[in-house]
Amino acid sequence: MRVLTIIPTYNEIESLPRTLDRLRAVAPATDVLVVDDNSPDGTGAAADTVAAADSAVHVLHRQGKEGLGAAYIAGFRWGLDAGYDILVEMDADGSHQPEELQRLLDALDRGADMVKGSRWIRGGKVVNWPLHRKLLSLGGSLYSRILLGVRVKDITGGFNAFRAETLKKIDLESVESVGYCFQVDLTWKTLKAGLDVREVPITFVEREFGDSKMSGGIVLESIILVTKWGLRSRWRKLTGRS
Repeated sequence: MRVLTIIPTYNEIESLPRTLDRLRAVAPATDVLVVDDNSPDGTGAAADTVAAADSAVHVLHRQGKEGLGAAYIAGFRWGLDAGYDILVEMDADGSHQPEELQRLLDALDRGADMVKGSRWIRGGKVVNWPLHRKLLSLGGSLYSRILLGVRVKDITGGFNAFRAETLKKIDLESVESVGYCFQVDLTWKTLKAGLDVREVPITFVEREFGDSKMSGGIVLESIILVTKWGLRSRWRKLTGRS
C-alpha cells in the first residue's frame, strides 16, 4: 500500500522542516507532498531543498493563496494520478503529531474508509490551547453534528486518512468549502456515501511558530455552509427527495 501524506503550506518556513524531519523519521515508507501556495516567506523554496535531498518528498507549487480546501484537493488529485493507495492530511505547523500517523493507518487496515484523528474522544487531548479556542472547536463540532445528524465527535478535525477509493467516490468536484469547513465537508460526503468513518485519539499541540490561519471569515463560512447542508438534508428527508 503506497501512502502519501499531504501537507499544505503558507508561510510555514519555521515549522515545516521540523515536521518533515519528524515524519520522515517515524514513517520512512510514507511519501510526502508539500502543497505550497506561493508563500512569501520562502516555505516553497525550503520544501524544494528537502525534496532535492529526499526522493520521497515532493512539492506542488500553486500560484497563490486559494484556501486550505483547494490546496488539499490539488494534493488529492496529484496523489490519485500518481497511484497512491492511501492519502493523509496533516498540518505543517506541528499540531498534528507525525508519531501518531500509524494509528490512522492501522484503522484503515482494520477496514475503515476514512479515519479521523480525534481530539474529543477518550484518549484524545489538546495541549496549550486557551479556553476560548477549545470552546470554539467543541462548539463548532457540536453544531455540525447536530445540524448534520452525525456522530463523529471531531468532525472539524484536520488529521485525516483516506483510502484512494473513498476520495474517488465522494466527488471532489462538488466540494463547496475553501476554509476549515472543508474538513466537515469531506467527512459529511464520506458518510453520505455510506462509507465507514472511524475516529482514533490524537494529541493536538498548539503551534510553536507562526500565526494561526483561523479567522472570523473562516468561522462564518463554516456556520453558513453547515447550516445550509443540514437544512437541505432535513428538507430532502421530509419531502422524500434523494
